[in-house]
Amino acid sequence: MNFISSKVKSLIILVASLALTLTITATSAIGGGISSGLRTGTSEALSKLGSEGSEVTAIQEALQERGLFSGEVTGYYGTKTQTAVKRFQQQKGLTVDGIAGPETLAALGISIGSVPEATESNINLLAQIISAEARGEPYEGQVAVGAVVLNRVEHPSFPDSISGVIYQDGAFSAVDDGQFWEPVEDSCYDAARDALNGWDPSGGAIYYYNPDKTSNAFITSRPVITKIGNHLFCS
Repeated sequence: MNFISSKVKSLIILVASLALTLTITATSAIGGGISSGLRTGTSEALSKLGSEGSEVTAIQEALQERGLFSGEVTGYYGTKTQTAVKRFQQQKGLTVDGIAGPETLAALGISIGSVPEATESNINLLAQIISAEARGEPYEGQVAVGAVVLNRVEHPSFPDSISGVIYQDGAFSAVDDGQFWEPVEDSCYDAARDALNGWDPSGGAIYYYNPDKTSNAFITSRPVITKIGNHLFCS
């Protein structure tokens, strides 16, 4: 028959609409997965209820100095920390939400660096430390070492620039023992570019170490995020 009843037409339209909706949903889900490996400054500058780490420790110490937080400095963002943050925000005329975002951190005097641009000088400097610290490591591990440097730039416990992080006293053994000044492995320039463009295989780590070459109690006590090559990457 050349003719299709109105009911059949309606059914065809309904099925087509459903298929289109499912396609859009699937595409969105795939897109979300692709971006999960990228480093973002927002996540590094946002502590809230349930967060933990050295940024929270810095918040608690700053609030304690102002007489707003009387609890123990634990590095865990619990209800007492949230309440203290709200009191501080109210005092400073900030949005009272109990979340330590960039404005609240700045008002507390906690410095947060921004992601450096992929300029030639930044690429060269980052490639230099990657080569010194991760020469011979798989490419992903080299990018991860670069990402750790950039994660530190964004973290309140470390300097706010690549050079500041690299030259911080005792931060990198390669700077102290002279390996930093050796010729740079070619792959490390690409690794530096990838790290500066947002790839973070370390999962947001701010520390890494080779378990076969260190027995330092502090570094070996850090929670491990992932292992790449010979390095363990930690929070």
